[in-house]
Amino acid sequence: MALAADIAERLASVRRRIAAAAERTARSPADIQLIAVSKTFSADHVRAAAASGQRDFGENRVQEGLEKVDALATLDLSWHLIGHLQSNKVRKAADAFGWIHSIDQRDLLDKLDAAAAEIGKTPRVLIQVDLAREPTKHGVREDDVRDLVNAAVAARAVDLRGLMIVPPFPTDPEDSRPWFRRLREMRDGLIAQGVPADRLKELSMGMSHDFEVAIDEGATMVRIGTAIFGSRTLNPKA
Repeated sequence: MALAADIAERLASVRRRIAAAAERTARSPADIQLIAVSKTFSADHVRAAAASGQRDFGENRVQEGLEKVDALATLDLSWHLIGHLQSNKVRKAADAFGWIHSIDQRDLLDKLDAAAAEIGKTPRVLIQVDLAREPTKHGVREDDVRDLVNAAVAARAVDLRGLMIVPPFPTDPEDSRPWFRRLREMRDGLIAQGVPADRLKELSMGMSHDFEVAIDEGATMVRIGTAIFGSRTLNPKA
């Protein structure tokens, strides 16, 4: 009961903050999808959040996500893979995750598309962009984004929906603003060049420490973990 009450209170606080950030920029809070990042947290944490109306959950690793998908199969949940996808896990990912935010290579896209087509799935995907070129993070480089977008648009099974970014961890939330702005401008530029707007509707950007700035810069998806579930042992920055 204490866990459920704590998560319910945290979720309500995050939702209020999302609504306030949206209203400051004349946007509807309904246009911003909250993804509760449940990586490293138990199925009980997810169940508690679901009891408060949360439906979208994000996992970093396919295997950990699969365990929760199976454990919570009776709940009506939408699962997002937000971490790096290894090529040997594409079939499992295509089957279990409705959203995959981390496509960053043509080879990975092709393997996922083939696996999805074979099992009759149509996962919605986002292309992860690497603007800061941090060696510890994944993402397609800016110069190669257009080619990967074109390939995703032409894919048989996967459904391209937008772009995603994990910027350098900021000392101040405002430090993230230039990265979020660049991703939005990149998206707008691709649409101006002829990419269908409905294929780039989503901008997945912003986490617990900077999601309000991300909303200010046009985020349509925010990935929030610690502000909902509390500090995690393995990665407190998510």
